[in-house]
Amino acid sequence: MTGTQVEPLKRIFPRGIAARVLSASLLCILAVLSSCEKAEPESSGETEAPRSRTVLTLVHPEWSTEIASASLFQAVLQERMRYTVQLLAVPVDEMWSRLASGEADILTGAWLPATQRDYFEEYSPALDDLGSNLESARIGLVVPTHTPGRQTGPSGQTSRELVSISSIEDLKNNASRFNGRIVGIESGAGIMARTRDAMEAYGLTTDFFLEESDEERMVRRLSEAVYSGQNEAIHTMVRRGFREDYPEVHAVLSRINYSPEQLERLMRWIHENREDGPYRQALRWIRVNKSLADSWVSGNQ
Repeated sequence: MTGTQVEPLKRIFPRGIAARVLSASLLCILAVLSSCEKAEPESSGETEAPRSRTVLTLVHPEWSTEIASASLFQAVLQERMRYTVQLLAVPVDEMWSRLASGEADILTGAWLPATQRDYFEEYSPALDDLGSNLESARIGLVVPTHTPGRQTGPSGQTSRELVSISSIEDLKNNASRFNGRIVGIESGAGIMARTRDAMEAYGLTTDFFLEESDEERMVRRLSEAVYSGQNEAIHTMVRRGFREDYPEVHAVLSRINYSPEQLERLMRWIHENREDGPYRQALRWIRVNKSLADSWVSGNQ
């Protein structure tokens, strides 16, 4: 204490009282400082955060199917398992590379065996395939039953000729009716590679051009192809080492499986309730399908 700090006490109290007040004040200050030091948390030496604070990164392409499925996985792990799941929408090639490099933990949109075959072959040594979360997925080309035209009467007939194409072979002789254009999605998507294969196999490369786009524009504009393709499955993949790090999550992920109709229902809810967002609709889906969701997490909550 300096003289200027003690002087006011001399004026108010006798010398003995001032000394006792100063001593008591110093003791109080020391006690407060001591309690602050003890309040500082000590390191436990553990590097892993508590389960409720663990953040898992799930990567997916920005497609309607994968937004729905990723949101459902996120809701299951957060609401039933108490993990925080960060969704990251990226192009397909980046989705695979991020998982293989360990930048991401989970991938729910692996279309196999054909659509994303090239990525699977390249990155599979660094990944674990947990099996399908949806069976009987299909890819292919789609053509409307007729080209757009103005209605001419109550019957709904159009002023343009109906399109009667029923095979890929038919496209070759009708390129002019579609301006020689097939509308796809982003360049890195596996379905683009498979479409190029089909164009080569059916001799369409001379008369048709495969246009890169995105899902929204593709759905709105695609009218130049025939519906075909093989059944596929959408797989769940995790980075190598994930099972050892999160065995209970690994077990749950390997059990999550739903039908195309069930996923379609969630997709429809998300589309019809855009203001609520996909996550809230995923929670709604879990409530409606409680017994199924319960079977996924049974014994791992």
